[in-house]
Amino acid sequence: TYAQVRRAGFIWDDDMHLTQNPCVVGPLGLADIWTSRAARYFPMVLTTFWAEHAIWGLNPLPYHVVNVLMHAACAIVLWRVLRRLGVPGALLGASLWALHPVQVESVAWITELKNTQSCLFYLLCILFFAKWLRAGLSEAAGGRTAYYAAALLFAALAMASKSSTVVLPAVLALCVWWVRGSLRWRDLAGLAPVVLMALAAIALSLWTQHLEGANAPEWTRGLPERIADAGMVFWFYLGKLAWPHPLIFIYPRWDVDWTRAASYAPTAAMLALVLVLWRGRVGLLRPAFIAVAYFLVALGPVLGLLDQYFWRYSLVADHFQYLASMGPVALAAALVSRALAGMGAGGRALGIAACGVLLATLGGLSWRQCADYEDAETIWRSTIAANPGCWMAHNNLGASYLESGRLDDAVAEFRKALGTRGGNLEAHQNLGNAFVRMGRLDEAMAHYRAALELDPGFAKAHNGLGDSLLRAGRVDEAVAQFEEALRIDPAFADAEDNCGNALFRAGRADKAIEHYRRALAIDPMNVQAHSNLGAALLGTGRADEAVGEFHKALAIDPRFASAMVNIGNVLMQEGKPADAAALYARALAIAPDLAEAHNNLGAALIEMGRLDEAIAHCRRALEINPAYPEARTNLGKALFKQGKIDEADAQFQEAMRSR
Repeated sequence: TYAQVRRAGFIWDDDMHLTQNPCVVGPLGLADIWTSRAARYFPMVLTTFWAEHAIWGLNPLPYHVVNVLMHAACAIVLWRVLRRLGVPGALLGASLWALHPVQVESVAWITELKNTQSCLFYLLCILFFAKWLRAGLSEAAGGRTAYYAAALLFAALAMASKSSTVVLPAVLALCVWWVRGSLRWRDLAGLAPVVLMALAAIALSLWTQHLEGANAPEWTRGLPERIADAGMVFWFYLGKLAWPHPLIFIYPRWDVDWTRAASYAPTAAMLALVLVLWRGRVGLLRPAFIAVAYFLVALGPVLGLLDQYFWRYSLVADHFQYLASMGPVALAAALVSRALAGMGAGGRALGIAACGVLLATLGGLSWRQCADYEDAETIWRSTIAANPGCWMAHNNLGASYLESGRLDDAVAEFRKALGTRGGNLEAHQNLGNAFVRMGRLDEAMAHYRAALELDPGFAKAHNGLGDSLLRAGRVDEAVAQFEEALRIDPAFADAEDNCGNALFRAGRADKAIEHYRRALAIDPMNVQAHSNLGAALLGTGRADEAVGEFHKALAIDPRFASAMVNIGNVLMQEGKPADAAALYARALAIAPDLAEAHNNLGAALIEMGRLDEAIAHCRRALEINPAYPEARTNLGKALFKQGKIDEADAQFQEAMRSR
């Protein structure tokens, strides 16, 4: 079913949790995962990522394999849990749950190791708690104690993996009621440690969600809206289990009119269902009551009653019902099992064959769904196809295009994101980044300023505006923007790096070096900061130290073209233009649109007397970056050497104006 993950890569949020997480790839580490807020509210998952990264680096395939194996382990333990609780059709229930397409989001998305790992510990907690409950008087006291200790250990590991497992106390209470037929104080007293763990996990989760901006004013909903939404969420998830189509990475975000009585109908229907089942809880409806009660309890954290950062995108997502879906699926399997038990041999064989067809169908649907998770561009394209009004899908697809150099396509997607949601901070920021790459600095500045009008404390927009100002030659204004970004976020490595660039441009190399070193203290893997520090050291005559920094950059990223350019600059200073030209050419083979490499190659070719080639490279540098005075100066030199005095003079004049 999950064979297609062999082609899958990293997608949304995988950078934050893994590929660019300082706790996993540096400069922080295992100690920071458990002692600082860097781990947010799932330190156990980051510990797993940290261990995986130490073994196989950033090859996505092993991470996907681990996630699939975790899901398989969850299915096996679910089977054992259902058997331990005496639920009929346990194997069928676990198989239906494992193969259902709503699980694909949790299994094929590396970030959702949070789900699969926490679920494994969650189920192991339930399994050992059930063993503790069913242990008879004939069993040694030490055995019962071991079961109980194991249940507590796995509860702690589950909550350290994902906060959604804070529902464990209520789930274990339902297990007590199912096994005993009632709730006794002695049994409930055994839940006290789990309750305390859950309260601590809830407090941590609420704190980290607040830090992330979950309760931002523009996304805040009143209590009536939350109550109306809760019923819609309940029926949405139940509907996706019954009919898993369409499955969308980001579902449309609905808005309810809390002033209309009809808006509360789904919630009223949900409560009516629970009430009817409650009244029949000691009769034939007992299994249905337990299944629905479990489903509602497990959905509790994601019913929308409490704020979560994700609600700004949608109020539902497939991965949010990973735990909850076990209840209805187990009930369905139990009903099928009971029905098969009452049939004759022929009917039973036909029923078993029908179950096989159902499992094969679910597996096929899941296999097809896995294809959406091949890469970031694929997941956002499939999201937009099913949900065209998803502003964040347009924004993130644009970011994928921007990263791959498809600038016009990126701008088009960012504009669509703004069209679907006007006050879109991220889209303005990304449009600014795209226009900087295109050399359209005035338009870039306009979008950065628009982002800052929406949120003056948006450090990335200050940094972007500063970068645009620096490229436009407005150095003092640029420094002010970088300093403001650092005031807002003192651990902003890119702003430190850019501030160093501005100060270096202003001739303050020593201060620039300080900023570069601070950037590297925050992010030692920042190849650009290593390269820039090397350039500043080179500018102060410390060539050996400079080359050392350039080689550090290349050790981190052997395809980092800027470091090659800077080593070429050292060779130029040493009077070796041919060697420098070879390095510039290597850089351009990797990054054909690197204006500095074209310009510097032009300068080396001038020294070598190859004037026509030099002119071609200088002109290409100016096509990429029209506001590039050094390229105009070098173009002027080459033209002058060819005797084209008037053309050379025009280039020198333009270079003076653009400085």
